[in-house]
Amino acid sequence: MSSMIRITLPDGSAREVAPGTTAADIAAAIGPGLAKAALAAKVDGEVRDLNRPIEADAALALITARDEADALELVRHDYAHVLAEAVQNLFPGTQITFGPATDDGFYYDFAPRDRPFTEEDLPVIEEEMRRIIAKDEALIREVWSRDQLISYFREHGETFKAEWAGELPDDEELTVYRSGDWLDMCRGPHLPSTGKLDPQAFKLTRVSGAYWRGDQKNAMLSRIYGTGWLNRKQLQEHLTRLEEAARRDHRKLGAEMDLFHLQAEAHGSIFWHPKGYLIWRQLEAYMRRRLDAGGYEEVKTPQIMDARQWEQSGHWGKYRENMFVIPDEVPNTEDEGPVVSNDADWMALKPMNCPAHVLIFRQGIKSYRDLPLRMAEFGCCHRNEPHGALHGLMRVRQFTQDDAHIFCREDQLVEEVALFCDLLDRVYKDLGFEKYAIKLALRPEKRFGTDEMWDWSEQSLRDAVAATGRNTAEFGWEELPGEGAFYAPKLEFHLTDAIGRTWQVGTIQTDTVLPERLDASYVAADGERHRPIMLHRAILGSFERFIGILIEHYAGKFPLWLAPVQAVVATIVSDADDYAGDVMAALAKAGIRAEADLRNEKINYKVREHSLAKVPYLLVVGKREAEERTVALRPLGADARQEVLPLDEVIARLTSEAVPPDLR
Repeated sequence: MSSMIRITLPDGSAREVAPGTTAADIAAAIGPGLAKAALAAKVDGEVRDLNRPIEADAALALITARDEADALELVRHDYAHVLAEAVQNLFPGTQITFGPATDDGFYYDFAPRDRPFTEEDLPVIEEEMRRIIAKDEALIREVWSRDQLISYFREHGETFKAEWAGELPDDEELTVYRSGDWLDMCRGPHLPSTGKLDPQAFKLTRVSGAYWRGDQKNAMLSRIYGTGWLNRKQLQEHLTRLEEAARRDHRKLGAEMDLFHLQAEAHGSIFWHPKGYLIWRQLEAYMRRRLDAGGYEEVKTPQIMDARQWEQSGHWGKYRENMFVIPDEVPNTEDEGPVVSNDADWMALKPMNCPAHVLIFRQGIKSYRDLPLRMAEFGCCHRNEPHGALHGLMRVRQFTQDDAHIFCREDQLVEEVALFCDLLDRVYKDLGFEKYAIKLALRPEKRFGTDEMWDWSEQSLRDAVAATGRNTAEFGWEELPGEGAFYAPKLEFHLTDAIGRTWQVGTIQTDTVLPERLDASYVAADGERHRPIMLHRAILGSFERFIGILIEHYAGKFPLWLAPVQAVVATIVSDADDYAGDVMAALAKAGIRAEADLRNEKINYKVREHSLAKVPYLLVVGKREAEERTVALRPLGADARQEVLPLDEVIARLTSEAVPPDLR
């Protein structure tokens, strides 16, 4: 018995087994039902193959489809593995590279022999994948030496895999996974066999280009994306969500509603049209009122600052690749095209507002009695994002943050973070988001500051969330190791939208590093100078991205106070044109944003057109309405019921509904 090992199960029970026993063996000993359901195992918290031997005492948990997060990670990894095998079966000479699982599926990057893959290739690849799944080949883990790997891949023309094998760490165990005669270099883990996959629970979705190892200097590959799930029902639900997301796409709705456009002459910057900018203005006015009520002071800082300032703040070293850098000189224009000398000093467009806010704080002597000082700015920033990463309003190069920095004493920090959490909660609920999650992002490997500073900062954020009662499962409370900024831990706030997607939007970060680097101080009660704590915080994140989220959350059907056009007065006959003018005048006097549609078109045509533009209310007037001083009020929506009401009552209803939530 002394040679036996002890396996502790989740219920606290233990089993004595021989070394080399597998999790599959233990599942079979417990019962045939579990043996059939088991997909993989957690051994001392590490997910492993079901058939991998256990050589020492361990805590063991068997993973089944009920453990959805782990199970989905496994099946998506296996779908990628099967995809690679299918492609090489169908297109001999294709080289394989990487194929990870993603949040909703998987992808694999290939180097095709003859031509890039296209969408037309996907159906035949799917069928080959189903054939491989039906064969139910065992997925077998093998440990190889580096020389074995490199030699094998070179012999089989897999130059990308051979290159990668040669660069893996010397102390790493190198493994391949074999299914039949096909294999791939992979850390795993995998399911016991391909037959554990549901052949009706995946779909290949698209093809794109991708550079080897993400570097545009390297070879262009073909990336095939797919979505993979545990069963057909999950797949169908996901595809339905994708259809709904496509219907709500802010780029599509932005064009239909005439809100904004993008074009190549200003990559990553938005051309706001009058209707889109009306949404911006309403949102900005709302946020300004909330900030005023919260004790913030608004400032405005320069767009361009000397590189030496960014060096001192630390951004030049940590963030330079994302900054737009410009020479501080008048360029020579005598030659063909501007020429910059090598003697120019360098400046940069600001990627963030925080260093400039410290410079304002440093103007004049600050006392402990002046703190907390809450400094807000709707600051326009620029970040040099890669062209391929840009995405409508969601990922841009020029954006405006609802930015603020709070300078406070150590003893004020918990209260200030708690006040921010309360303010953020009001804003999100006012804007129609009832559900959000709070995550604490902890210290990254590369960081400024001491461990003691990080310990204190992280605990302070924990304490602040606890003080508001939001460190609970209801608020999705979670800690994220390694996800903090290089200078501070942070709280992240993840919104859930109308179709269940999450968006990381708000944030608050404690920072003791920047005040030190930029020499910010205040005179404390003891008469000595002390460093303030600096809190970096935003609620919306950026106006551009948040408006994109709002468009998709509401599917363009904004609440009345945010809608760019709140009502359209549409005539049935030209005899009602004069009365339509009276209605427009009454709406304007009440402050309602309205347009008139007096065209000689059928009313059903007008209804369809303004419904597509997501106008909240259509006020239909004809000869009878003109005679009776009434309006046929038609709200937006297929199920909306039209009501004929006196004009005064319509004006009162719209005026009441159009009041922003903070003014009600």
